[in-house]
Amino acid sequence: MKEHTSFTMTVEEAVEQFSTDVFRMAYARTNNKTDAEDITQETFIKYMKETKSFEDANHVKAWLLRVTINQSINLVTSAWYRKSTAMEEADAIAKEIEEKSDVYYAVMKLPQKYKIVIHLYYYEGYSVQEISSILGIKESTIKSQLKRARSRLKEMLKEDIDV
Repeated sequence: MKEHTSFTMTVEEAVEQFSTDVFRMAYARTNNKTDAEDITQETFIKYMKETKSFEDANHVKAWLLRVTINQSINLVTSAWYRKSTAMEEADAIAKEIEEKSDVYYAVMKLPQKYKIVIHLYYYEGYSVQEISSILGIKESTIKSQLKRARSRLKEMLKEDIDV
């Protein structure tokens, strides 16, 4: 029988340790700094109210990223958001993010499902198995999405170099 130990991390510790990761995930989903900040704040409010026990810091981070993804989905699928999003803001705000490479901008152009798996795999360092658990998607689907995303990135970056 598996022994369950309870891990405790204060909201302040979680914010200090994971706020950048949560913000980057929210920004990757919304392409909007203000919305990403709002989602980050809402995610940590949910953590503050959460009563479930966590196994360790990695479990906390995975939970925070899952909540961030859900919050982002709720926002970007809302009728209000679809009508009010200004796309020209994305390029200006992307310059404020630390990753200013051609690869970063190419990733930002990917469809959401590919952007998420690329972000979790390369930026957050999660394995395919961990991403599968976080997103609730089969490992084979994660592998396929990573392969397709890499292929799209390769084509986008090749076009940039050829130009």
